[in-house]
Amino acid sequence: MKCLDDFRLRFGSREYVPIMIGGMGVDISTSDLSLEAARLGGIGHISDAMIPTVSDRRYDTKYVRDKLKQYKYNVANTNKSEVQFDLGLLEEAQKTHVTRTMERKRGDGLIFMNCMEKLTMNGPKETLRVRLRAAMDAGIDGITLAAGLHLGSFGLIEDHPRFRDVKLGIIVSSLRALVLFLRKSARTNRLPDFVVVEGPLAGGHLGFGMDWAQYDLHTIVAEIREYLIAEKLDIPLIPAGGIFTGSDGVSFLEAGAAAVQVATRFTVSHECGLPPDVQQHYFGANEDDIEVNNTSPTGYPMRMLKSSPSIGSGIRPNCEAYGYLLDGNGNCAYINAYNRELALHPDAKRLKVMDKTCLCTHMRNFDCWTCGHFTYRLKDTTHRRADGTYQILSAEHIFHDYQYSKDNKIALPAVEACEPAKSA
Repeated sequence: MKCLDDFRLRFGSREYVPIMIGGMGVDISTSDLSLEAARLGGIGHISDAMIPTVSDRRYDTKYVRDKLKQYKYNVANTNKSEVQFDLGLLEEAQKTHVTRTMERKRGDGLIFMNCMEKLTMNGPKETLRVRLRAAMDAGIDGITLAAGLHLGSFGLIEDHPRFRDVKLGIIVSSLRALVLFLRKSARTNRLPDFVVVEGPLAGGHLGFGMDWAQYDLHTIVAEIREYLIAEKLDIPLIPAGGIFTGSDGVSFLEAGAAAVQVATRFTVSHECGLPPDVQQHYFGANEDDIEVNNTSPTGYPMRMLKSSPSIGSGIRPNCEAYGYLLDGNGNCAYINAYNRELALHPDAKRLKVMDKTCLCTHMRNFDCWTCGHFTYRLKDTTHRRADGTYQILSAEHIFHDYQYSKDNKIALPAVEACEPAKSA
């Protein structure tokens, strides 16, 4: 039986270990995690989800504080159309994060930016353009277009000097979505360098409805591959979602895929941005502790732990400080849900909003515990200590287990006498 190390992902004449770590926001896929993937010869992602917030945490900037101060007069107003991001500061935050990450890069791998179209930020086209171009200016190796069809994204950057240099890819969950993207972007005379095909078992937002269980990643990948062959399009396919072992990955590469994207197992690594206490919730989860719900204001179903503090939380919309999900008119589904419950329960000391959640605040606080379908298997990848907690793993260990394991086996880490301090 083969292992993933028997294959290579090829971009032109360059070869890489066929393992890509997915871009988990907000700062769950940290610079440290992406740098480890690159050092080991694969591909890592940083995410630009809530990039000013990430910059404040990582680089001691004050973007969120200053934005809240600017718009504090509007906090009680249901109309958020005035709450705008300063595009110059947004560019600055993006460049800072990418530059600081790329300066630390070692090894032969690559570092990509995961860029979500659904972060509309009260200026969908303008804010997306700034984020894409700033990442390219700052030297990012590649950009993965995520959370949306991105039908106009290539057009936003086609005049950039690095447009044909940076690796550009898109995440899709169906052949139809890919065909729409290819047709729309055809006028730029540039194909995507890769396509991540994300199946129904992935973590976070899904490209499916609540009928997600009726779909199968192998089937979707095969359908897309047949289309590309028929159209004589040589675009590497990278399956994602539910690939829990190296052998899972090998089954896709033997069928013609170029690499695999994985993420769930890295949520419990030292380099991941999740706080250690939250990581223990992931380790402790059973299969029936995981659900797909519609609490996201984006309109996409989302997979998370049922115990996520975000579920049912009725906090006031914090758009003046954040506002990353405001559409072009300053609207968000959570604002409507909150105001409905406030009108129904004006004297309540603590509101509950069950149908939607304020993703901006909860993702920033690591209170929305999005996860992959196989999160309940994480406990089988490490050792349980005498006190009932689980040993955190290194990203290197997890990466190498994917790279070299066979027969669906998972290598446990060496038992640690005491764990190293989690990096900031």
